[in-house]
Amino acid sequence: MVGMQVVPRQGGGAVAGLGAAEQVTEAWLANRRLSEHTRAAYRRDVAGWLAWCAERGLDPLRASFLEVNAYARGLEARKLAAATVARKLSGLSSWYDFLLKLSAVDRNPVGGADRPYVDRDHSATVGLAPEEVDALLAVAREAGPRHRAVVTLLADLGLRVGELVGLDRADVGVERGHRTVRFVGKGGRPRRRVLTEDAAAALDDYLASRGNGDGPLFTTASGGRIDRHAVFRLIRRLAREAGIPAADQLSPHSLRHAFATAARAEGVALEDVQDAMGHADPRTTRRYDRDRHNLDRDPAYTLAAARARRREG
Repeated sequence: MVGMQVVPRQGGGAVAGLGAAEQVTEAWLANRRLSEHTRAAYRRDVAGWLAWCAERGLDPLRASFLEVNAYARGLEARKLAAATVARKLSGLSSWYDFLLKLSAVDRNPVGGADRPYVDRDHSATVGLAPEEVDALLAVAREAGPRHRAVVTLLADLGLRVGELVGLDRADVGVERGHRTVRFVGKGGRPRRRVLTEDAAAALDDYLASRGNGDGPLFTTASGGRIDRHAVFRLIRRLAREAGIPAADQLSPHSLRHAFATAARAEGVALEDVQDAMGHADPRTTRRYDRDRHNLDRDPAYTLAAARARRREG
């Protein structure tokens, strides 16, 4: 891996020598409000770029948009999704912005690069119909208290898997008569959500066996915190048991998509779904709403019905 150490330039500013790319990356990440999962992904993305540069004898501080373009085309040749390539370049661009602020580079080479087009109105995540969510929950109820609680919180609250596995026992509480969970969402934003009656019952049943000690809410048999990979495996295993056709393509995110689609289908306002899911941009929420193109929801019907009521009145 190419390493870098930012050292003073003559006349001010800084240049990079060899030796400490990891320290530069950690300093960049320390200045960002990110979840641990995102931090880990960004570390891998920068390391991948530095390794690519090292293989070609290229100083990453002197890279141009042409090299970044070549790197991106190489990622696409590995059949990575456009959204994945775009995310990697976005993280790399942020890294270069940090180096620019340190005067370690004169420009951000990612700024002029050709990034892949990502359709913001489409998500590749395989979703679930409401009946499939019901079937998954039914199987989870028979799989034990912890599995039931994990699946119910994902289904009823639409949590990200990172938010779920990051919960501690102290995050569960009562506020203004509501059972709640508090957690740090994407972007480092503190958030809270209510527990539905089913979610609260599932959690109480699980806590009866777990105990009320401090530490991670969802633990392994040895007492450690469960990780996202275990939740992925759980969802797919239970989906197979439930007879869901796309079981091997599902992920915890499938339940998040199902949450948004079902909420909109039941008439929940877009802004309320957006707030519940912690999206900064309503277009992201719309992408999760798989039923948004349903012709039954065309506003022309609503306007025509209102006109008919006026005529009758």
